Amino acid sequence: MKPQTPEPAWSKLRKFLNDVHLWIGLPSGIIVLLICMTGTIYVFNTEIRELSSPELYKVEQAVNAQRLSADELIAAVSSETGGQVISIKIPADLARSYILTVSMPEEPTGNTAPSASEKPSTPAPRIQYWVNPYSGKILGNSADKNSVTDFMQLMFSLHRWLLLDRIEEPLIGELPNKKLGSYISGTATILFTLGVITGIIIWFPQKVRNWKQGLKIKWNANWKRVNHDIHNSLGFYSCIFLFMMGITGPQWSFEWYKTGLRKTLGTYQAPDAPKPETPKSDTVSINGAKSVLLTDYIKSVDKVLDYKGDLTITMPADSSEAVLVNKTKTGFFAPVAADKVYLDQYTSALIKAEIFSEKPFNERVSNSIKALHVGDVYGKFSKIFYFLACLIATSLPVTGTLIWINKLKK
Repeated sequence: MKPQTPEPAWSKLRKFLNDVHLWIGLPSGIIVLLICMTGTIYVFNTEIRELSSPELYKVEQAVNAQRLSADELIAAVSSETGGQVISIKIPADLARSYILTVSMPEEPTGNTAPSASEKPSTPAPRIQYWVNPYSGKILGNSADKNSVTDFMQLMFSLHRWLLLDRIEEPLIGELPNKKLGSYISGTATILFTLGVITGIIIWFPQKVRNWKQGLKIKWNANWKRVNHDIHNSLGFYSCIFLFMMGITGPQWSFEWYKTGLRKTLGTYQAPDAPKPETPKSDTVSINGAKSVLLTDYIKSVDKVLDYKGDLTITMPADSSEAVLVNKTKTGFFAPVAADKVYLDQYTSALIKAEIFSEKPFNERVSNSIKALHVGDVYGKFSKIFYFLACLIATSLPVTGTLIWINKLKK
């Protein structure tokens, strides 16, 4: 009798990982499908909102027309809204509107005004205003609601909390439904990430010479083979993007995950650790300081960051704070990360510049967690890849379930 050939170790490992891949995919499939479907839509959240309300973002430039100064626009918006402008976004594109964020005054809650030492129970509401830079006219604000805004908020709620944040009465004990939804979506995302890792390993064929089979779909085969190839091949092509989405997502669900991720990157700061001091203006020069305009700040920034980009100027909260200016490059392939410049609010002199590309690699990754999750690391260029990857991810629970059902019938 011919002795039985022992099963290779690689074959045993593939079978084990295939079982793991299956049994973590089945219970989380519906949740993953919902998360990936909403993620697919939300990749182009900004673009969808702009397409639905072009009158907010686009302005017509008359021949030889000049944009009003940032100081004039701030004065006009402050006067009209009765609030305090705390930041202004100045786009490099001359055909786009400015965005001013306004801290609105709190409405009195009683007859007695709070004392100076008494802190308000809730922060003052902040509203964004879109403003025509040529006329100073307010085009709209973030408090205005429309069907597209409501729809995108619905998609975000479904993506992050599975709509449980919209149910007031706690479903489990005293656990807030928002946190419950976050736990469920976070757990499903962790399982999804494990599925991506096991799927990558399973994809590699037992015989190296057969690796090309996993890269193509045999469209002329029966539907079962086509379904298998779609799951196998498209999953492989999108695996890097799916891994990035999966490994970054749970940090918004679990504090322990966020802590572990930061520790892995070497950027963790304990809650009780002293916070780094923010740059301060030279208050000694207050009395003799000249009147500084926002145009002076812009000129100072352009000397340090000599490239075309969008500016966001954040006003100092008190007499000692520095003016913070963020500048981001524009274009199809432009990185989303901003360079930061701190300026003396009295002289517009440079205090500190933080160039993103000059930071250590681990800090750049740590500061880009959100961008790595939503896909706008390199503007619309990376968004397209994330959109396609999310679309594929939405199909994986369906094609994977069909593969499992087909195997049960054998």
